Amino acid sequence: MIPQWLIAATNSGCGKTTFTIGLLRALRRRGLSVQPFKCGPDYIDARYHTRAAGLASVNLDTWMASPDHIQYIYGKYGASADACVAEGVMGLFDGFDKTRGSSSEVARTLGLPVVLVVNARSTAYSVAALIHGFAHFDPRVEVAGVVFNMVASTSHAAYLREACADVGVPCLGCLPRLAELEVPSRHLGLTLDTNFQLEQWIGRVADTVEQHVDLDHLLSVCRRPTPPAGEAPPPMRPIGRVAVADDEAFAFVYRENIARLEQVAEVVRFSPMRDEQLPEADLVYLPGGYPEFHLDALTANTPMRDAIRRYAERGGRILAECGGMMYLCRAVTGMDGVRREMVGILAQDATMEGMRLRLGYRRFELGGTDWRGHEFHYSSVVPSPDAPPSVAQQYNAKGGTVDTPVYRHANVLASYTHLYWGESDIATLFG
Repeated sequence: MIPQWLIAATNSGCGKTTFTIGLLRALRRRGLSVQPFKCGPDYIDARYHTRAAGLASVNLDTWMASPDHIQYIYGKYGASADACVAEGVMGLFDGFDKTRGSSSEVARTLGLPVVLVVNARSTAYSVAALIHGFAHFDPRVEVAGVVFNMVASTSHAAYLREACADVGVPCLGCLPRLAELEVPSRHLGLTLDTNFQLEQWIGRVADTVEQHVDLDHLLSVCRRPTPPAGEAPPPMRPIGRVAVADDEAFAFVYRENIARLEQVAEVVRFSPMRDEQLPEADLVYLPGGYPEFHLDALTANTPMRDAIRRYAERGGRILAECGGMMYLCRAVTGMDGVRREMVGILAQDATMEGMRLRLGYRRFELGGTDWRGHEFHYSSVVPSPDAPPSVAQQYNAKGGTVDTPVYRHANVLASYTHLYWGESDIATLFG
């Protein structure tokens, strides 16, 4: 048995990400090896977990992966940990279809107790009714304790603790209102901004968690048997050598995707921003990221842009997702309105002008496989008569059609969709 739990909230904006990051660092300070997980498809929160815990965070998404696969990757990555901490998504019971895809579904799948984060701003004893509802709404989901956020004073905390006692749910801590603990903004809410002193911020949050949360009590009430391990998926076909773009512009990857590649290929990393030579490879993977923040460096590296274009012209296989797809366009117009040349494999432009959020789960069939992933971006593609056709119709989680293309040019496959292939064979995308 080890301490393991899922951090959820009553709704988005309660501070569960801040609390999770501070808790991971606080437990790490105690010398514990803590394996972090992130419910849902968000790859940015997972990067923060990794910085705080010192171990790569792993996504648990019940729409992109089967229940057996969720159990498999949880057991795989948590096997050698002293504790496992999963951060939820949105409110505890919020999914794409009622509770489907929700944090509660992950908790049920893995048998994890829930630590509920409650925003206590402008409320006191009324939280008793709220907590009672969350604790009893689904008997399959155990609320093991509550952490209050935005607590104004000692007397305020006393009301909140009384509410928990009367409901019969332990109060594990009361975090104060501190403006300096607010996370920095980004397109989705967080960014690994080099101008923001991330380590110092994580340290301040951890200090606050250590001061205001009973960590010993938390570790005690959340000790559970390790869930049964799921069955490993069939291995992919050997690929040979895979070159993965990995720098400030291209960093949004799912940990298990890379692990799958490492099972059947030699994985080498390169930087489209700095390296002038493309590594020899049987597949080039250009994941998403923040190319819009690094357009000058990307366009200035002409040798790399030329190398990737020549690789594609020779029939090389390229998988490009979101920001990686933008990089393959003729040019990208940045937030400053300046158009900068990119690789030019896809005969179209991408632009940050008229920024509008587009997000959601995506599914399409290609190569005899049902592919699942997630779309999230503010950029758009400028319509062009020369653009390659879409080779697949994409659908959202409820089966509705969406107009997000899946571009195919020779052996280049590109889309705004971030794919998850933890149970699939990525080689089938290319025939």
